[in-house]
Amino acid sequence: MNVVDSSAWLEYFADGSNAAHFSAAIENTAELIVPVISLFEVFKRVLQQRTEGDALKAIALMQQGRVIELDAPLSLSAANLSCKLKLPMADSLILATARMHTATLWTQDADFAAIPGVRYFPKNHGA
Repeated sequence: MNVVDSSAWLEYFADGSNAAHFSAAIENTAELIVPVISLFEVFKRVLQQRTEGDALKAIALMQQGRVIELDAPLSLSAANLSCKLKLPMADSLILATARMHTATLWTQDADFAAIPGVRYFPKNHGA
């Protein structure tokens, strides 16, 4: 199973220099877990930069995976991770979702760089 962090989704949609790292996880929708917070983050960013239609198309692609809603057990697990690992709320929710589903987390967010179970690819700032 795979969870793709919001930064990686945005990189994929923008066809950025790291997009190829995330394409296999994103395109294998049968193994794709999508935290509901990722829908929020990606929709918001695409809406800010493009159009509502573009944002809705992005979300439609994301929803081909299995969307995981936020519930009490997940929120408590995320809060625990946030305290232990000093992660922001959204990052802790994404990591908690990955762990709950024994999934690999794919990202280019440096907050996750040293966390087990994470496939981290540093952003290429020169591209």
